[in-house]
Amino acid sequence: MLLDIVILAAGKGTRMKSSLPKVLHKVGGHSLLSHVLGAAKALESDNINIIVGHGAETVKAEFAGEAVNFIEQTEQLGTGHAMQQALPYLRDDATVLILYGDVPLTPTATLRELLDQVNPEAMSLLTVELDDPSGYGRIIRNAQGNAKAIVEQKDANKDQLAICEINTGIMAVPSALLKAWLPQLSNDNAQGEYYLTDIVEMASNDHIDINIVQADDEMDVLGVNNRVQQAELERYYQSVQAMVLLEEGVGLLDPDRFDCRGELSAGNDVTIDVNCVFEGTVNIGNNVYIGPNCVISNCDIGDNTTIKANSVLEDTSIAGDSDIGPFARLRPGTQLAKGAKIGNFVETKKAIIGEGSKVNHLSYVGDAELGSNVNVGAGTITCNYDGVNKSKTTIGDGAFIGSNTALVAPVSIGSEATVGAGSTVAKDVAEGELAVARAKQRNISNWQKPVKK
Repeated sequence: MLLDIVILAAGKGTRMKSSLPKVLHKVGGHSLLSHVLGAAKALESDNINIIVGHGAETVKAEFAGEAVNFIEQTEQLGTGHAMQQALPYLRDDATVLILYGDVPLTPTATLRELLDQVNPEAMSLLTVELDDPSGYGRIIRNAQGNAKAIVEQKDANKDQLAICEINTGIMAVPSALLKAWLPQLSNDNAQGEYYLTDIVEMASNDHIDINIVQADDEMDVLGVNNRVQQAELERYYQSVQAMVLLEEGVGLLDPDRFDCRGELSAGNDVTIDVNCVFEGTVNIGNNVYIGPNCVISNCDIGDNTTIKANSVLEDTSIAGDSDIGPFARLRPGTQLAKGAKIGNFVETKKAIIGEGSKVNHLSYVGDAELGSNVNVGAGTITCNYDGVNKSKTTIGDGAFIGSNTALVAPVSIGSEATVGAGSTVAKDVAEGELAVARAKQRNISNWQKPVKK
């Protein structure tokens, strides 16, 4: 079966009260449109078209690398008018699946079921039953229970408004029929727009079967028109993510306070405390504990690692058996060998920390390579930036760096070397040497302390 897909993504989204096109607002860390496009690509269509309008250039830029056709709707005259713009891009013998860029969470399996209901003499609609159908087009059925029309809220009479089965807007139609019906659309209605839904009545009049597929959950077909609906979908999306992880054996101490905005995989005996946020691709090994309020982005976390509360990790690799935090910040390019320890209020960036090495307190280690079993004292910083260039600090195996040390890069500290506390080191220290670089202490007798005026 040839499959052409059209995604309607031209709306402004006035109720979002944002300069960002509505379809670029996010759920689960991904834009609404990227969710829809992901489902479309899963159906393996070689003809995916996106109708753009408001913020067209911004939307195009966001998806510049995708194999899709962008079609501009220069005037916002309704969904029927939007589909009319797509007609030249539709193949005569294809099935056309119509999706919406602000309806992000429709399962691919549901779309496949919808496509299975289409043949040259039949189209299909995706509907859902709502307790409160206000604002949605109602499905009108004939005496035999078959769909015969869709009536929009503003055009519905009292009896029609009582119907709880609503149109989701998602449908699949043979291209030949769509090309016959779309030019016949009229804007003689309360909105003065061309409704795509009017083709349902045309299908009924032409004795074309209208097959109905009902969504399992209203959240699968909920569109985002305002911030409230966006928040509702976010929590639903996160609850689904949490349930998958729980079923895989991950310990979430409170599934309602968990956010995954990317891809998360975890081994056995993993515990994640409350308010943790995962972004990008995160891989967690076995027997890992992640404390509350952590943000972890694009990281590999090895077995037997503990990440304590309020730590932030980004583009970091941890071999395992490590202890991190609390209040640690590991920035891009950080690599921890087995058994390395990063303590409270420590920041690292583009730092390779060797096996068993420790940076325990209140330190900054950037553009640095530490060997094994290095101890970095509290308050130590690598001075890696001279205002123009970044330079590297190298510390050999077993070296000891005293507290409150400034290592002015480029500089190398040899294996088993020691740097005395309070030193500013701007020259290399050889293997086994002691470096002390601080002013001589003076003690002044009979010192009169200042008195408050």
